Amino acid sequence: MLSIKDIVPAALNNITTQFILLDKGKVATEGQSKTCLALVADESAAVHFQFWGEECDLFKPGDIIRLTNGIFSYNRNHLLLRAGKRGSIEKVGEFTMTYVETPNISEMRWVPDANNSKKYVQEAVISPYSRIFPPML
Repeated sequence: MLSIKDIVPAALNNITTQFILLDKGKVATEGQSKTCLALVADESAAVHFQFWGEECDLFKPGDIIRLTNGIFSYNRNHLLLRAGKRGSIEKVGEFTMTYVETPNISEMRWVPDANNSKKYVQEAVISPYSRIFPPML
């Protein structure tokens, strides 16, 4: 099981991790399917997560979710963690998980590794916190 801070962009569905759902945006309809963006976190970092279809209605803030065979990649110029077609998500608990909201790995600029073009490395931090779900001060 990966910590969020150890997740890097890739075109592979191989991410298994667990996190708490902190906030969820409005449901958007794209053609026949609906999506919604969320802020999720574990004890190491936060990331933007995209729910698809019925997932948008099944999960609420405070839910602890396990992602199996997920993918972290760009979707419409946003770097998102999601289950994708081959992954799955399930609720495994509620409210009892230590988490941090920074760094947010969706708010980092990633570039291909000079030594391995199939891997990405962090180039810069765009924002320490989510710009979509700003922290409540």
